[in-house]
Amino acid sequence: MDLRSEQLADGVEKISLVGRMDSIGGHDINQRLSALVGSRKLRAVVDLSEVSFLASIGIRTLVVNARTQSQRGGAMALANPQPVVAEVLKMAGIDTIIPVYPDVDSAFSALTAPGGR
Repeated sequence: MDLRSEQLADGVEKISLVGRMDSIGGHDINQRLSALVGSRKLRAVVDLSEVSFLASIGIRTLVVNARTQSQRGGAMALANPQPVVAEVLKMAGIDTIIPVYPDVDSAFSALTAPGGR
């Protein structure tokens, strides 16, 4: 698994995840994402467009980091999941905990809107 991070406008950070969020890839990404997201307050868009598989460890990683941001006064949104990943998010009810958007632009707009997450 790979993780790439870049700053977007208005202080929003785009975090792109690449690969399979399974027991092997999920462990490494959990540590790297937690170090990036858990260390400070931020508004983050997590781009899932290149995540081909999402297992329970990946779900846990996303939920824990979204909750950490919420507790710090920040926000996290998920964007552009592949159909199989979107289905897992929906079946697990994650879309009711972390907002999921069809693309990065929609997630960015939601995070930067007045009163946005």
